[in-house]
Amino acid sequence: MTALILADAAAEFAGARGYLAAATSGLPPRRAVEALRTDLDAWTSGRRDAKGYDDVVRATREAYARLVQVPVDRVAIGSQTSALVALIADAVPAGAEVLLADGDFASLMYPFLVRTEVSTRVVPLADLPDAMTSSTWLTAFSLVQSATGEVAPVADIVAAAHRTGARTLADLTQAAGVHPVDAALFDATVGHAYKWLCSPRGVAFLTISPEFADLVTPRQAGWYAGDDVWASCYGPDIHLAADARRFDVSPAWEAWVGAEQSIALFAELDMAEVWQHASGLGDLLATTLGCAPQRQAIVTWPDPEGAALAALGAAGLRASGRAGRVRLAFHLWNTAEDVARAADALAPLRPHLAVAARR
Repeated sequence: MTALILADAAAEFAGARGYLAAATSGLPPRRAVEALRTDLDAWTSGRRDAKGYDDVVRATREAYARLVQVPVDRVAIGSQTSALVALIADAVPAGAEVLLADGDFASLMYPFLVRTEVSTRVVPLADLPDAMTSSTWLTAFSLVQSATGEVAPVADIVAAAHRTGARTLADLTQAAGVHPVDAALFDATVGHAYKWLCSPRGVAFLTISPEFADLVTPRQAGWYAGDDVWASCYGPDIHLAADARRFDVSPAWEAWVGAEQSIALFAELDMAEVWQHASGLGDLLATTLGCAPQRQAIVTWPDPEGAALAALGAAGLRASGRAGRVRLAFHLWNTAEDVARAADALAPLRPHLAVAARR
């Protein structure tokens, strides 16, 4: 049973009117702002104890585990998704094949592409299940695509991985916080929390199955990866944690103060309800503009000249442009009023958008 209803959560974002850019950067809920201010005051007056942040990290890790439905001992922490992906990329044997989705985010693709001794194959997202073979060591993809908002065919990908023996790595950065996520379906996931999870930048997560973890070397291990963190500050007699914490990177403390509040908020919500709300607003905008519903929280159309993005900005709406497309992201704080304002701003471009949306 959820402890927080959608309307109460949305009320935490009182200043979010017209903000359609959660796919770029989320907004902090009121409780996170208050916690950060309290922490800053304590730091300023010399009352902050470094060990005190351990409880913040622990609570945040636990909330994230609940949100993505895995045991907490499968969750490691970091600061950037690319660094976490690099751990997985390092584990790929020389000559093995990694399957990637065309147009996926660079932080997910580059750690594999720079390993010239690894065979990478890039196919359209929808083709990933059929493209997997017995030679595929790993398939890596974003659950929700950053540039287009397209949702990956998770059930088909997982079924194909079971059939071929391929491992799976899913990037949850554009999904966790708005779309239901079951990270236990995959061998590993990564995700940054500053977008849909509305946390300060610098808070990222890796989830990994125990079996897959045995294939990955914790090359970035530091003192925070120790079984007893504060006994791991000096070597060489250091013992790494036995669970996923051995992949931890020491946290940027202040960022985690905000993340603790934000991620706990989302962990109390019904993600199916959040997705229905957000994607429903996306579909409402599409149909209002005479376009086919995309069934996505991220709604995009080709906008090579930036005319649509400029029109939205002139109307006081914050959206974004990516890969030659205008990108509107609907989150739990958005309402039908935001849809109406966006539709009015885009009305002069409506014939062009209807054509562009069919491309």
